[in-house]
Amino acid sequence: MYSEQAKDEIRIEGLEVYAHHGVYPEETKNGQYFYVNAILYTNVRQAGGEDSLERTINYGTVCRFITDWMQENTCLLLEAVAERLSQALLLEYGPLAALELEIQKPHAPISLPFGNVSVKVRRGWHRAYIAVGSNLGNRKTHILSGIQALKVHPLIKLKKVSKMIVTEPYGGVEQEDFLNGALEIETLLEPEELLEALHQVENAEGRERIVRWGPRTLDLDILFYDRLCYESETLVIPHVDLENRVFVLKPMSEIAPYFRHPISKKTMTGLLKELEQKTEEDSVRPSSVEISLQS
Repeated sequence: MYSEQAKDEIRIEGLEVYAHHGVYPEETKNGQYFYVNAILYTNVRQAGGEDSLERTINYGTVCRFITDWMQENTCLLLEAVAERLSQALLLEYGPLAALELEIQKPHAPISLPFGNVSVKVRRGWHRAYIAVGSNLGNRKTHILSGIQALKVHPLIKLKKVSKMIVTEPYGGVEQEDFLNGALEIETLLEPEELLEALHQVENAEGRERIVRWGPRTLDLDILFYDRLCYESETLVIPHVDLENRVFVLKPMSEIAPYFRHPISKKTMTGLLKELEQKTEEDSVRPSSVEISLQS
């Protein structure tokens, strides 16, 4: 979880809600009692110092929100109740950085002696950095359209947008210069889900994946996701070889100069300085001309 300041907890235990969730028709028709336990991760320092309700999350309104949501919605699975309710809470309460939510179902239709069944999830906002680039068609239009698509995504908050720079192509494929930049977002999406969302935005701008490192209308890459080190068949975080890419490090140094690479532990400004020194020694100076998206 990116918000290291949100270590304080507001706890709700044993909230009783009569609702209609379950796989069997009699459960959704007749209903039953559910019990909800929640841990809300936030920062209560200011609220405690000022003794002000406006500076914290009102647990009374949270209890009412949970009750209303569970009674107004119907899910087959406890997993769906926990997932959808946690998302609704995180979207509703701005100071809420993360939560643990347990939905208990003590009267589940199980023909054996048991005490309780429940599903518990932990969900929260994550900070991610996204590289953005284009070198086909109207580069600024493609980038602005992509940024707008992320801005209106229900599970993404756009926090910062760097200046755009013109850079030479990377990877040895002969093509037009790129317009590149970086974004800071907060998201409820997991890494693979975020990757899929970025691909949808790229596809909407006519992105085609034909030649590796080839020309593209819009390129959106996950650079960092919290301080996660992650690898799958489709995604590697942090982004591979970013320490050798001025078109990544220069925008990142603008919007997150002191963010540290989770592996090398070097800041973005430190990595950029090292790369610039290296290119000077090699007598290679990568082109990087700033362009405003507003002009």
